[in-house]
Amino acid sequence: MVDLPRRSLLAGIAALGAGACAKINESETTRSLVGAAEDGHRAVHRALAGKQGLVPEYTRAERSPTFKGNGTVTIANPFYQEQLAKGFADWTLEVRGLVETPMRLTLADIRALPQRTQITRHDCVEGWSAIGEWQGPQLSALLDAAKVRAEAKFIIFRCADVLYGRDYYESVDMVDAYHPQTIIAHSLNGEPIPEKNGAPLRMRIERQLGYKHAKYLTAIEAVASFDNVGQGKGGFWEDVGGYQWYAGI
Repeated sequence: MVDLPRRSLLAGIAALGAGACAKINESETTRSLVGAAEDGHRAVHRALAGKQGLVPEYTRAERSPTFKGNGTVTIANPFYQEQLAKGFADWTLEVRGLVETPMRLTLADIRALPQRTQITRHDCVEGWSAIGEWQGPQLSALLDAAKVRAEAKFIIFRCADVLYGRDYYESVDMVDAYHPQTIIAHSLNGEPIPEKNGAPLRMRIERQLGYKHAKYLTAIEAVASFDNVGQGKGGFWEDVGGYQWYAGI
């Protein structure tokens, strides 16, 4: 496992615009991150280029006055509650599985990456919707930095919440993983995401229904199949509730 020091990552991000110094260039992990846009999985991006239609985006004036919490709205785990009180200073996100360069990033690392801000509509399978402004790095940037292996077909999202005695998880295929509006969000309407909405990190899978937008994110895992994941159906509600794995809108 390669931990990603915040100092190295920040220096690497700054080098995007100013040119990296020799010391920074000696870091394989930093080169992996900052070079992802140039020499990442270009073949993957080319293959998916025709499948990247965007969902509508809205103005700030159209944001909903409140954004409902749904499903799990609080985490009883003592470590989570301690981190919540401390602003998630010690929270980490792992990128693992079928990748050449496993990583562990802090919340500060996530915020230091190039960001995408998008105002989109969240559609719940229960019938309600809300428009919110989300900010975070694109998932594709982390996947390219970690160098996802060719045999990986799906991305699993591991979460801190537990329902009915089972760990919550979700997944997408590579088309949605590399979609430009698929981001790891840390901000909702210009503020850190509240606990009820999935603090500190949640996925935004904008072309699918809300249950695919995994909250309380702890790890991103590249896999070749769902055979050894949950009950093999690709998600918590798919396993226990018979929901469809692809929930496109």
